[in-house]
Amino acid sequence: MQLLIISNVVFLMMTADRVKAIGSEPGRLLLLPAFLLWGFYQELMYRGILQTELVRRWGALAGILVSNTLFTFGPLHLYHFARGASALPMFAGIFAMGLFFGVLFHRSGNLWLVGIAHGIGNVYIEGTAR
Repeated sequence: MQLLIISNVVFLMMTADRVKAIGSEPGRLLLLPAFLLWGFYQELMYRGILQTELVRRWGALAGILVSNTLFTFGPLHLYHFARGASALPMFAGIFAMGLFFGVLFHRSGNLWLVGIAHGIGNVYIEGTAR
């Protein structure tokens, strides 16, 4: 919970000017709930369903690594391949965050925690992108 609060404060400080711009663009403001739901949907599919089943079948280490690899390079992130070589840092970041969320979900058993954190991350990343 502390991580969620600290990360929100840091992101708001880093993107304050872009967050203000979102408030002045009603069309973008309406998209923010969609970004929040999209993050929760991804966690439901890849952690709640896939990771849970793979951990049950293969154990925690293999289950988390395989589900996270499928999450990183799966259909939900395919659009990053269009960037070519510059996609490598993006995939590394997605893999690292996915691994963190996978371990957090495995240890806590709380899908809401990782789903909301992922959704908030999507709001910052997609909502403040220009």
